[in-house]
Amino acid sequence: MPSFDISSEVDKVALKNAIDTAGKQITNRYDFKGTSANIDYNEKDNIITIMGDNDFQLDQVKDILLPAMEKKEPDSTKRLEHKDVQKVGGNKVKQELKIRAGIDSDLAKRIVKLIKDSGLKVQASIQGDEVRVNGAKRDLLQEAIAFCKKNVTDFPLQFGNFRD
Repeated sequence: MPSFDISSEVDKVALKNAIDTAGKQITNRYDFKGTSANIDYNEKDNIITIMGDNDFQLDQVKDILLPAMEKKEPDSTKRLEHKDVQKVGGNKVKQELKIRAGIDSDLAKRIVKLIKDSGLKVQASIQGDEVRVNGAKRDLLQEAIAFCKKNVTDFPLQFGNFRD
């Protein structure tokens, strides 16, 4: 029985490359000279920390980082969870951007419900942080992929492990 998996994995190489590119742009900008504007990436916890002297500068750093991420991996900014802006010593501020990997249970349930309500003759089941879709024919699975791409636009999804 043909099947495929719906997942959402972070391309760590593209992410690191985008962060490095944005960091170089920040160090080269004249208006950031002598400021605390910086981007830090914690690979273990999947957290990007952006720092600046004030909220305006923090927004400027985000305006550099987010397009760099989109350029390297489309829809990658949709997986960011923006934490609250924190004051750090004096008037400096920082913000953490948590990178969500995998499909959380709410989204997985929503995908399964969408597929069941679509009327396609396929079965969807939650397998940890992935959703497995089984069908009788390959064409049905391709229709299910197109249906999911069209209806789930708020989180980046990958369709892989296609088996006949």
